[in-house]
This record gives sequence, C-alpha cells and structure tokens, in this order.
Amino acid sequence: MSRNVWRGQRDARVVTRADLGAWLLKGNADLTGLLGRFADEPHVRRWCVQRSYRLELMEAGQPVLFWASGSRRRDLAYGIWGCGRLLGPPRPEADGPGWWVPLDLTIAPPSAWIGRDVLRVHRELADLEVLRQPQAANPSFVTVRQWEAIRRDFALAAGAGEGPPGTTNPDQVTPRHELP
Repeated sequence: MSRNVWRGQRDARVVTRADLGAWLLKGNADLTGLLGRFADEPHVRRWCVQRSYRLELMEAGQPVLFWASGSRRRDLAYGIWGCGRLLGPPRPEADGPGWWVPLDLTIAPPSAWIGRDVLRVHRELADLEVLRQPQAANPSFVTVRQWEAIRRDFALAAGAGEGPPGTTNPDQVTPRHELP
C-alpha cells in the first residue's frame, strides 16, 4: 500500500477490493449538458475514467453510482443521480489516450437524487471521498460501510447490487466519437 504523505498524514484515498463498496463516476453538470442528455436518455452505457491504479480494480458486476458535480445552480441537487453496475473492465479509447468503462447505469428521476447537502450531514456519509476531495480523479469510490448506508437510507440505490448484472453487451457500447 502506498504511503504518500500529505500534511503529515497517511494517504487515506487508497482503495482495495476489501473496502470497495461501489465506484462513483463523476460528471460536471455545469460544464456539460447532463440535464438535457439524461432527460432524453437516462440509461448510461459508458463513461470516461482517468488512468490510475483504480482501473485495475474495476470489474464486471461491481456497483457504480453517478455523481453530478457543479456549483452554479441553486435549484439543482448536485450529488448522486444514478446507480447501476459495471459491465466489464475499463477500456482504452480507440481514437485517443483516454479510458472508459462499459455500464448498465440509470439516472434516477430528479426527485430521487441524493443531494450533496443531504450527504454532508448524514452521519455515515459525510466522509465520502467525493465530498472530501471533490477535485480528485474519476473514478472515486464509496466504502463498504458507505454503500450499505446508501442502499439502506435512499430509494435511488435500494436493491442495487443484487441479482445478475445487466444484459447489455459491453462490446456493443457506442464509442464516444459516435455519440450525438
């Protein structure tokens, strides 16, 4: 395990399979048209990720949450917007240096979104990595304990992580350069 030191403390960002509850993929709702995109099509089949040791831990069937970041709108519940599963390991972009993961993830209706203000005051979720380090790389993660709390306390994730993964074939996921 790495022992990166920052301000004299051991780096608490390191995730292992043993403490992984779910992946948390992020998108900036202020800079991209996420509201319109997800209103038109709430099913997300792929998402970009940044290369790191975390990609080596990602595999089919693992639960995944979608986090919408931003700060410009007061009428928007930035936070957890969707839930699903990974359909396979990360893959390199065919036309560039980036990486992406195949998904079976659905963005919930806005009434089910879990706002970051709600998460910040939740006794078991106030220490989410995405709240402590909002500018950290994508993917982020939630611990086993945090995932259990999200599933227990919020309808958006109730039942998530149970049963077989989705039936979407990850090899048939639309490449980024073909998206509208």
